[in-house]
Amino acid sequence: MGTGMLGRGAAALVGLALLAGSAAAVYALRTQAQLDGRLPVAGLAQPVQVRRDAADVTHLAAQTPQDLWHAMGFVHAQERTWQLEFNRRVMHGTLSEVLGPATLETDKLMRALDIRGAARRQYAGLPAQAREALQAYSAGIAAFHARRPQALTPEFLLLGVKPGHEGGQEGPAWAPEDSVGWALMMALDLGGNWGNEFARLSLLRGLDTERLWQLMPPYPGEPPATATDLAALYRGLGVYAPEGAQGAAAAAPAGGMAALVDQARSDWAQALAQEAGNNAGKGSNNWVLAGTRSTSGKPLLANDPHLGLSAPAIWYYAHLQSPAGRAADGTPIAAVDAIGATLPGLPFVVLGRTARAAWGFTNTGPDVQDLYLEQIDARDPTRYRTPDGWAPFTLRRETIHIKGQPELQLQLRATRHGPVLSDAQASHGQVLDLSKYVLALRWNALDADNHSVLAGLLANAAQSVEELQQAFRHYHSPMQSIVMADADGAIAFRAAGRVPLRHPDNDLRGVAPAPGWDARYDWQGWLTHDQAPQDDGAKQGWIATANQRVTPPGYAHFLTQDWVLPYRYERIAQLLEARPLHDLDSLAAIQNDVTSLATQRLLPALRTAAAQADHPLAAPVARLLAGFDGRMAADQPAPLVFAAWADELARGLIVPRIGSARFAATYGKRDFRAAVEGILARDDGWWCAPHSCAAQSALALERALARLQAAYGAQPAQWRWGQAHPAVSSHRPLGSVAALARFFNVQVPSSGDGYTVNVGQYNAGDVKGGAFANRHAASLRALFDLADLENSRFIYQTGQSGNVLSPRHADMRQAWAQGGYRLLQREPAQWKHQLVLAAQR
Repeated sequence: MGTGMLGRGAAALVGLALLAGSAAAVYALRTQAQLDGRLPVAGLAQPVQVRRDAADVTHLAAQTPQDLWHAMGFVHAQERTWQLEFNRRVMHGTLSEVLGPATLETDKLMRALDIRGAARRQYAGLPAQAREALQAYSAGIAAFHARRPQALTPEFLLLGVKPGHEGGQEGPAWAPEDSVGWALMMALDLGGNWGNEFARLSLLRGLDTERLWQLMPPYPGEPPATATDLAALYRGLGVYAPEGAQGAAAAAPAGGMAALVDQARSDWAQALAQEAGNNAGKGSNNWVLAGTRSTSGKPLLANDPHLGLSAPAIWYYAHLQSPAGRAADGTPIAAVDAIGATLPGLPFVVLGRTARAAWGFTNTGPDVQDLYLEQIDARDPTRYRTPDGWAPFTLRRETIHIKGQPELQLQLRATRHGPVLSDAQASHGQVLDLSKYVLALRWNALDADNHSVLAGLLANAAQSVEELQQAFRHYHSPMQSIVMADADGAIAFRAAGRVPLRHPDNDLRGVAPAPGWDARYDWQGWLTHDQAPQDDGAKQGWIATANQRVTPPGYAHFLTQDWVLPYRYERIAQLLEARPLHDLDSLAAIQNDVTSLATQRLLPALRTAAAQADHPLAAPVARLLAGFDGRMAADQPAPLVFAAWADELARGLIVPRIGSARFAATYGKRDFRAAVEGILARDDGWWCAPHSCAAQSALALERALARLQAAYGAQPAQWRWGQAHPAVSSHRPLGSVAALARFFNVQVPSSGDGYTVNVGQYNAGDVKGGAFANRHAASLRALFDLADLENSRFIYQTGQSGNVLSPRHADMRQAWAQGGYRLLQREPAQWKHQLVLAAQR
């Protein structure tokens, strides 16, 4: 009887499992985007063709620009609904409404910056044709949700989210102003240096100014941008909180899965808030060759922007095509015919080509953010000090809805410089005496005249380098180093964007927080478009940028001292000069090059350490290193040894001098590599004490080998860099939850490090999340031969679909990791899918 009961119970369980499996299969099918046939879409004037080629590039052909932008909104919603929903909530500061208190710090920061308010002001100032494009795009997203042809993806079900529902009210899933807001969020991601300013302020609490510049050196071969004794300045002002007044520690999470999920969300949100205003580790590559340096006789162009890896990817590849038209006010709109990388949230190709011209971006990285110490009136804390006396803070109240908790009423302040970040960033209270001073931000991207979206729209009609240059005159933030080429043979580089001019008496030059009541630290206008760095490539037949200093010797204007170390640029230059003529295959080899000049620089010290280290694995590791040339290849063990040693060496040299708390707050993507190089080169006894620098290096290797042995076993020859260094495209926010990460994240072993052309940047401070995991890499790779633009190539690290249940969700990851590409053609030989978006009557 008991056996029969068990049998019937097992059969019932099997039956339930089959039913559940069937239901899951049906649901998975219902979430798939319709790629063929006919779909009625409200708001279209005429049908739009939506066809997908063998490379899965989406081609949209419309009869008017307005229908084209409308259809782009619809397709982005089809493919990337959750991405749009999540991105809107990030910039609105409404994550906590659906994710709970774990994301509160992120929401506070977005509210303090007032991304949404700045977007509204900028949208209102756009010309009619640009506003019309954003209106049509958001109407396309609305049309998708009004008559949704597919089920929402799993994120909506797991988190209980309704598209567009915020603050207890129904709202648009995407408003026209949100497109401007998303452009601002890209500027926040790429245009930040307030994190460097705050890091310097924090470090000066325990270091003198000379030691600060050893820890955070200026660009190689240059003195610090300021000769001011910063430590004396801040001590004299009394800006620091008393030692020990570090704020309350976060409570340890309770047990259980719910607590683990909350902790994962909190870790992710805190990382996002901490990395805002910090461009450490962020970069890109691009280069363009004149026809005299190519086998085809026409220009070649390459681009690989380095961004945080996400699933779905930040990009969506599309071809946008329509004849010329007119805006509602009669303004002519040029014909659109552009193919390349779009950003879900924006209705144009951001990076790519037209029929006769191509372009690519890297981040220039000028200093467009200044922090100001605002002194609070001791007699009236509602006032702060200005050059003209005491003035009241501008006050704004925000309501943040928090899932499972009462709403939070948040009072935010602003000064004549901008938002008070100290109202939103808890780290300020750990450093500053907030009863005396707060930090306010001046950031150019928040200004009402930011018309960067207009530049993007105009570039999609450009057919020459000259027309691209004219389009990018409207580009504002963040400044980009743009390389361009056209079919007539012209090439060019121009840094496009708004950069402040600083007063000649501004002795701080934006490298550290300035006294906000001293007018000499106020900005004094703007660099003009024609004063910005530019080059026509005539000197050497090629131009390359990799976030290195792009200003020529004797350049009249100060842009920043925080350029990226020039290792990637130097390697690109080596490879470009290694042969007289190039083609797309040689450019692809450069894009996928993993030789690290930074590793080569420190390699002699590592080899010496291996000879001196007291560890059983030191001898076999020394043999591995003897043949290592700095290639950070995924299938090799030596790169892993180097990375672990460099990490341990930085910790061993720096933690004793600044303390573990300050080290944890400043280390990670900022890896202090230049500091370590300088310390070893000087054989600096102060930093290396109480040992010699050689002894510190050997001790670091001993710690590294113990760590690697515990993780990967006692056979160094079997260790693999790619195993420790997978490229992880993280889902937001479910990729931070261990139980869900394997379903929602996209992961593949990868090569490179933060200094290789094929970059694989990791956060060595993120021990919990995987210290060597590659989370910041080539978000796409694109190659263009202006002699045959139909032979253009591209790749990125996930897939076109944002639906984790789709076979198109991650179908590019292996090709991306292995150096492969797909064709990028305006006129492909055949279509894989054909859909008509029909005007709904």
